[in-house]
Amino acid sequence: MPYKLPSAESETVEFKNGFDRETIETLVAFANTKGGKVFIGISDNGKVAGIQLNKETIQTWINQAKQLTSHAVIPDAEAISLKGKQVVILSVPESPIKPVACKGRYYKRIKNANHQLSVSEVVNMHLRTFNSSWDFHIDEYHTEKEISLDKVQNFIERVNLNKEMSIMDDPLTVLQKFELMREGKITYACFLLFMSGQSGISTIELGRFQTDIIIKDGATLKADLFSEVDGVMNFIKKHINKAYIITGRPQREERWDYPLDAIREIVINAIIHRDYRSTQDSVVKVFDDKIEIFNPGGLPSGITIEKLLKGKYISDARNKKVAEVFKAAGLIEKYGSGIKRILNAFKEYGLPPPDFEEMSGGFMVTVYKKTPPVTEQVTEQVTEQVTEQVARLVALFPETASSTGELMNLLALMHRPSFLYTYLQPALDSGYIERTIPDKPQSRLQRYRLTQKGKEFLVRLKK
Repeated sequence: MPYKLPSAESETVEFKNGFDRETIETLVAFANTKGGKVFIGISDNGKVAGIQLNKETIQTWINQAKQLTSHAVIPDAEAISLKGKQVVILSVPESPIKPVACKGRYYKRIKNANHQLSVSEVVNMHLRTFNSSWDFHIDEYHTEKEISLDKVQNFIERVNLNKEMSIMDDPLTVLQKFELMREGKITYACFLLFMSGQSGISTIELGRFQTDIIIKDGATLKADLFSEVDGVMNFIKKHINKAYIITGRPQREERWDYPLDAIREIVINAIIHRDYRSTQDSVVKVFDDKIEIFNPGGLPSGITIEKLLKGKYISDARNKKVAEVFKAAGLIEKYGSGIKRILNAFKEYGLPPPDFEEMSGGFMVTVYKKTPPVTEQVTEQVTEQVTEQVARLVALFPETASSTGELMNLLALMHRPSFLYTYLQPALDSGYIERTIPDKPQSRLQRYRLTQKGKEFLVRLKK
């Protein structure tokens, strides 16, 4: 039966007119990825050109590949005839020990091209070969004195909430059983999870942006990873809205701009999968209409955005020990299922799906807010949405008419524009308060009071 030539180059197929240094680089890329075949004597467009061979040609190629690679690549070779011309197929399987190099350079196969590995990718590939990860290794820069055993005890108590059999061991024993401490030395994961102070290695920059360049508020986190989850979530909640939804039901409902469980899942994924060896920091930006969460470290080799969204991948945590501890603490449910839950949560919330993007050596998730319409009517059947700021103003409003300054003091606010924009004007627009001198809005004698609608809303707010 005649040999059937592949129709085009691919992740496992390469066409070459002749044998050269690039051929060896391709064999290395195949060995570092899924294995593959190089067809020598075939042009890039798939045309059979043929190759001239003598008795020593193929063995010379094999020797060159062996000499120029480490761990040595020794391809299988097969000479075949296609359309009356000689073609040689050099085949290599995926190497069990990675990464393989050609003259000190490392390559992987992506689609139909070879790509040189970064230093970070080389290290990760080596660690995965031994079913390990960077955070498993001993931290040569920090000691047991720089971790908090109280934080370890808090972790134990959190684990015990999720286990039928409680952990009864002391904190140091727990660290040893989780392999977070070995031979009296802590691992990178141990330091990241339970550091007693602050460290630049875990820095997360937080910003509330009015525009792409105007920052209204900012913060920097440099704490242990458990604290950083709470810190990021608190910052996000500080700068997004929570609406009180008033219906005919006895109790009011609350709705944030975004599904908080999904946002928390995104934050946790970012912290677990971050490349902590990178000089880049994680960055969270809160805008009026979206939130961006950027994380150093791209997707693992072989996983694309498309596969991620379709769920067609096997989870490969960059920091396996951190992921293991987060799972034990009940912060993640199942490896690899988070993206599906995030997408479902946004769909159920009536929001657009998040954007996932690899960029600048990292990974960014962008979520978008779609503001639902606010109805002016309030009946037993009509739903009314009110921002947290407006509800707070109404709830604290004095019985007597009050000035702007008096209301700001009541709310403990110092920034007048913020009060006018987020509290006073929305309350006026919704009809909950009114001016005592409506014909002269800028009068220095201007005061504000609750309307009948505002008083009715206050009654429902207290239910």
